[in-house]
Amino acid sequence: MLIYNTTFHVEMGDARNFVIWLNEFYIPEVEKSGELKNPRILRILSHKEQDSECFSLQWEVEDSATLHRWHVKQEAALNTEMMKVFKDKVIGFPTLMEVIR
Repeated sequence: MLIYNTTFHVEMGDARNFVIWLNEFYIPEVEKSGELKNPRILRILSHKEQDSECFSLQWEVEDSATLHRWHVKQEAALNTEMMKVFKDKVIGFPTLMEVIR
């Protein structure tokens, strides 16, 4: 089992709307593919910056081939939509992790 994590840095004034957008648009769109499962949104408490909040969006994914299929089918369109809505007020970077235990 793998965990696909995206850490988002969000300007303070947009943080609440960003979490709403994740819950109401982004997560439902990703779930339509059936390839990423069990989403979790977490607020990152360490490495806090004064003018931003950080969030982690985590998904379970069976293997890297499944994640690659999702990337090809969905990721670019979702990132484009996020840029339309939030412009440069949100920056995200992904991490792929393997569950050991």
